[in-house]
Amino acid sequence: MLTEATIRTALRDCYDPVLPCNIVDLGLLRALTITPDLDAPGANIPGVPKKYRIAIALTLSNPTEDSEPQLSAQIANCLAGLETVSQTSVTFVHDSPWTPQQITPAGRRILGLDGNPSLVQIR
Repeated sequence: MLTEATIRTALRDCYDPVLPCNIVDLGLLRALTITPDLDAPGANIPGVPKKYRIAIALTLSNPTEDSEPQLSAQIANCLAGLETVSQTSVTFVHDSPWTPQQITPAGRRILGLDGNPSLVQIR
């Protein structure tokens, strides 16, 4: 069965267009929904793996004209590689702006923000 953890792991291959870090560790994900796709080809055939529709809501670190289509394409391509994903939709949330405080500890390490006294620590 497809899990949220599996999706989050896959999304770590999707990178923000501005910051050199993946969208999960930057804290851009706002919501993730996994729904069985009962209309997927082979849905009622025994032995065929179940397919799921994925709905993702995320915000942008730096909203630009190119960011939304670039991230949508990255996410769709990334999740298309999972056998049990039949469809992916991405919506962008603009009323909940991203802040650096949402970066995970792993994201801070990726960006070089932890353990370097010459950099401002984001808390």
